[in-house]
Amino acid sequence: MLDTILQAGATVLLDPVTLGLMAIGTLAGLLAGAIPGFTIAMGVILTLPFTFGMSPIQGIATMIGVFVGGLSGGLMSGMLTGIPGTPSSVATTFDGFPLVRAGKPGLALGLGVWSSFFGGIISAITLVAFAPQLAFLGLEFGPWDYFSLIIFALTITVSLSGGNMVKGLIAGLLGLFAAVVGEDEINGVARFAFGSDEIRQGFSFLPVLIGLFAFSQLLTDVEDSERAKSPLMAKTADPVRVEHKKAIILIFKSWVNLVRSSVIGIFTGILPAAGGSISNILAYDQAKKAAKNRSEFGKGAIDGIIAPEAANNATAGGALIMMMALGIPGDIVTAVMLGALMIHDIIPGPSFIKDEPLLAYGVFISFFVAHFFMVVLQSLSLKIFLQVTKIPMYILACVILAYCAIGVFSLHNIVFDIWVMFGFGLIGYAMRKLGFPLAPMILGVVLGKLIELNLARATAISDNYLLFLSRPWSLFFITMAIISVLFPFYQSSKKESFFGKFYVPLATISLSIPLFMMQSPVRTFVAATLILGGFYLMYQKVKKNNFI
Repeated sequence: MLDTILQAGATVLLDPVTLGLMAIGTLAGLLAGAIPGFTIAMGVILTLPFTFGMSPIQGIATMIGVFVGGLSGGLMSGMLTGIPGTPSSVATTFDGFPLVRAGKPGLALGLGVWSSFFGGIISAITLVAFAPQLAFLGLEFGPWDYFSLIIFALTITVSLSGGNMVKGLIAGLLGLFAAVVGEDEINGVARFAFGSDEIRQGFSFLPVLIGLFAFSQLLTDVEDSERAKSPLMAKTADPVRVEHKKAIILIFKSWVNLVRSSVIGIFTGILPAAGGSISNILAYDQAKKAAKNRSEFGKGAIDGIIAPEAANNATAGGALIMMMALGIPGDIVTAVMLGALMIHDIIPGPSFIKDEPLLAYGVFISFFVAHFFMVVLQSLSLKIFLQVTKIPMYILACVILAYCAIGVFSLHNIVFDIWVMFGFGLIGYAMRKLGFPLAPMILGVVLGKLIELNLARATAISDNYLLFLSRPWSLFFITMAIISVLFPFYQSSKKESFFGKFYVPLATISLSIPLFMMQSPVRTFVAATLILGGFYLMYQKVKKNNFI
């Protein structure tokens, strides 16, 4: 195996053409990710025709460069303007944009760049070491398991509600409602279309995203005339520099958050159709739950930047695992890559790594190297993007709004998408004024169609609803959802109460049940460890309170 990895490394690293193409791809991805409305998928699709005349490794390496660059490029517009360039950078704006406005753009951008880098590196190492083993987890998942996973993801609305659970749940339900508008993909029935052919097609995600975040933010920025005349940041005599050293030190201090977020990203990437839009919010939620001071989140928290950026780059590695080891694309980008391999008569599958080891590990090494290109190129381009913060807000707002409208229109070449952007922009503005969080609504829009589709598939296969509880992975995610919902109550409860004392032990023991059901030696060992740890914690609580 080591000899194969070294040969693959030499194939990539000693070929200046491959390295040059990868650098160009990474730069193109950075630009694609930084432009709101111009998705990573679109960048990779536009790259595909140029790869026809290349060798398989050169073509895939170029597209991997676009992929990695796009995932990190979204943080530039998200932090500097509050408008995420890609869906995978939504959670980055929650603390990145406030930190920039607090006068620390160099630190915010440095944290984003290096978190993306380290998350990608962890994912790349996982790719090489555990690709075959991790990929086969995806084969165990059925529609019941995906449904329960999405239910678990939706419970995040409780944690992202800014201390008001009711408003968070309402926002999440609004997102789910927006997702079901249009034609039912299963039965072909129009819902809430009111006789309109445009509404019958449903609301595309990007116009909704740009409207909720971009248009509503622009309206907020220009409603005050004095504020509209001011730039995002006050002009300073000293040029703003990306604080690389300080950012790296802070990331290493928060290494637990970095590793946890990277693992979340890898696991999410392994699941088909999950993608960075889910992983970055999941990682942000877990970082917020684990933080000692949750009130800092949303105001420029360091961990609130590290978590989503590490997760979305790690997601790419998980998606590549599925594509290379099983031939199942984890998202739209890897689906395009899969098509590129098929053009070269290469069919990824369970035997792909064994049959084509040089190409497989060449792809993994390309993913690794692309992150180094990303750091260098993004660090250079950030100096240009920092100049955006010195432009008066009323000028910047007009330019951004026009560009967003062009990006939205180019998605399907229909004017209706522009009206969707404006409509959801007004909804987002009203929600900001009334104190409703936008993140749960975005999460509802992202997950709405997925939860509906998997529920339909599950009920079509069997009308036995007990399968949601009898299947191990489904039960595992439902248990996690219950634990997630109860966690805020645990944090606010008095530690002397019964709930406060026994929440952690009972949660630990309950997670062991689905792991025991999986009947795997490793998972059984983990389950046994959890149940022993849970009973030990319970014994300590009982002993401390003199119950025995």
